[in-house]
Amino acid sequence: VQLQASGGGLVQSGASLTLSCSISGRSDATLAVAWFRQAPGKEREFVALIKWITGTPNVADFVRERFTISRDSAKNTAYLRMNDLKPEDTAVYYCALRDTLNYHSDYSTSAYAYWGQGTLVTVSS
Repeated sequence: VQLQASGGGLVQSGASLTLSCSISGRSDATLAVAWFRQAPGKEREFVALIKWITGTPNVADFVRERFTISRDSAKNTAYLRMNDLKPEDTAVYYCALRDTLNYHSDYSTSAYAYWGQGTLVTVSS
């Protein structure tokens, strides 16, 4: 399984971006796809996930009013729509795929076996 994240860039505060996570390879066991982000000097943090079969989203409280996660099963692609971006949203955004149920929480990086390379989002004030 390979994940390719794209769509990042340099934008001004208040702008919108849509990140894409394209999944290739044997992915028929996908349980969920998530987005995490990591700002310089900080730990990687959970942003949003989508249950692949049902399409049920779960977005972190701190971005719930501005970010939306979705997926197109036919295209094997997940999206993160980010509105009203703020400088504190500046980070590398990673998509990740979970294909195994275990004791790790959906919000933990340990739950995800496959990761994309990350796409940089920079928001200027």
